[in-house]
Amino acid sequence: MKLNTQNAEFIRSAAKLSDCPRDILPQIAFAGRSNVGKSSVINRLLNRKNFARVGSAPGKTTHINYFRIDKKVYFIDLPGYGYAKVSKQERARWGKLIEDWFADTSLLTLGIQLVDIRHKPTADDCNMVEWFKASGKPFVVVANKHDKIKKSEWEPNVARIRETLDLPEEVPVISFSAEKGTGKDELMALILEHIEATTGGEAISENT
Repeated sequence: MKLNTQNAEFIRSAAKLSDCPRDILPQIAFAGRSNVGKSSVINRLLNRKNFARVGSAPGKTTHINYFRIDKKVYFIDLPGYGYAKVSKQERARWGKLIEDWFADTSLLTLGIQLVDIRHKPTADDCNMVEWFKASGKPFVVVANKHDKIKKSEWEPNVARIRETLDLPEEVPVISFSAEKGTGKDELMALILEHIEATTGGEAISENT
């Protein structure tokens, strides 16, 4: 099976669990703080500049956004968290939506947790990783903004991320730059591996 990443379409914004697609396609979920660059990472993976909309201000993605890639897999942009100006009511609504989503394990094939490589993961990052751990589904941590730090900081910062998030050995941490493309091939290879494992077909990206 080949995956044409240029054949990508926005499907829907799910405000409640019943809005989520429930078909046989694998579902790859992206999670992270509202300013960590989820949309930019998705755009980089798809070789598209403005496909997954980059918000003009953090905290604007309050629904679960579904994108279908080549009619073979969903990329899911989970609502960003950690934005201080979001109301308590909105945070509570977000929390309930995420709790319900994680409770239905049929809605997740692979989790991609984004963190900022420049900083120690926040308490919210740790909480989200605990959700992924509890799901029993595979996940990977993507340390974005690799291009913003010195080369000498790469390994120590990744080690700090792994320690802070208390990651099992089998969970990879990929240094990534949405701006430069660093880590794109490694992350896409993991995504394709999980698509293949789910569908039983050979997944090859046509736009690497």
